[in-house]
Amino acid sequence: MKKVQTSAHRLSYLDWVRGIGAIIMLQGHVFDSFLRDDLRSGDAYVLSQFFGGMPPAIFLFLTGVTFAFLMDSSQKRGLEARPRMIEAFRRSGYLFALAFAFRVQLWIFGMPAAWQDLFKVDILNAMGFAIAVLSPLAFFRTAERARLSAIVGLAIAFAAPLISQIDWSGTPWMLRAYIVPDARYFGFFPWAAFLAFGLSAGSILRLAGHEHTERAMQWAAILGGALILGSGYFANSPYSIYSKVEYWLNSPALILTKLGVFLLLLAFAYVWTRYAAGEGWSWVRQLGTTSLLVYWVHIEMVFGKGLWFLKNSLNVTQTVFAAFAMILLMLAISTIKTYRHQVQTALADLGWMAPPESDTAAGD
Repeated sequence: MKKVQTSAHRLSYLDWVRGIGAIIMLQGHVFDSFLRDDLRSGDAYVLSQFFGGMPPAIFLFLTGVTFAFLMDSSQKRGLEARPRMIEAFRRSGYLFALAFAFRVQLWIFGMPAAWQDLFKVDILNAMGFAIAVLSPLAFFRTAERARLSAIVGLAIAFAAPLISQIDWSGTPWMLRAYIVPDARYFGFFPWAAFLAFGLSAGSILRLAGHEHTERAMQWAAILGGALILGSGYFANSPYSIYSKVEYWLNSPALILTKLGVFLLLLAFAYVWTRYAAGEGWSWVRQLGTTSLLVYWVHIEMVFGKGLWFLKNSLNVTQTVFAAFAMILLMLAISTIKTYRHQVQTALADLGWMAPPESDTAAGD
């Protein structure tokens, strides 16, 4: 098979994986919001939410990969260690700004709402906080960072059960939300482990270069399978180094199992986009290129007041159709966002709107 050598293709598999995360997220949120309460013990809901736990890990991991690319680019531009760290730290400010803008919008459209909702620690907050904490890794060279980030990720994962056992009763609730494992929030423990692992993976990809990416993906698949098997064995073992651990909340075995699944998915995405799908338009990859927009819009639609008449009122079949419709709607919005210049031109040809001023003004 002919291999595509373009730079754009080399990174398309990351967008494809991000798109898979968006699809799983959309169906999970639709089931969580629209399915009737009396059906939530059934297999369909359990399966939906089981897979629904993967997208946050995917998005955090891929954020770590792009964070690694940023650090490596800063290093290759000749920046000293301190400016590299400052540049990395600024990325956390950008994500915190997005997170707060997102919460403000939800709070305004959801009024009346409690003021605490403005400061809920969601996935964007988790990304911003993790990047702020891990930004000192920019002091190191890419090869060193690949090793250290993996070690930091393991440390975060294995420390999570210990953090849960600390008495945090006298700590402000917001600080607890950012640090302590809690099913209601995306605390640093254990979620930041995925960003650290992504930082390590991104550094490895930069070191491997295009000519060795395929070999790196082979090792990713091998490591992913080993992590799944090994984590499953230790999770079912009667012996534990912890006095108390909750598998679905703070277990290192769950973190490493998800990492293993993701590494297999990453390897599959690379093979799929390189040898099967090629450079043609892909609806999965399309969702991945605008995942932030998809996340922002669908949260308001699914959990906001816009579709209030569907909340907790659908059976399984109806919810499946609703999830399918939501995915199609988000795909349409994503496509319009990407190809807005072409859309404007087509509508102008029909006489429905003024033509775009110029190719330059149309956007990037």
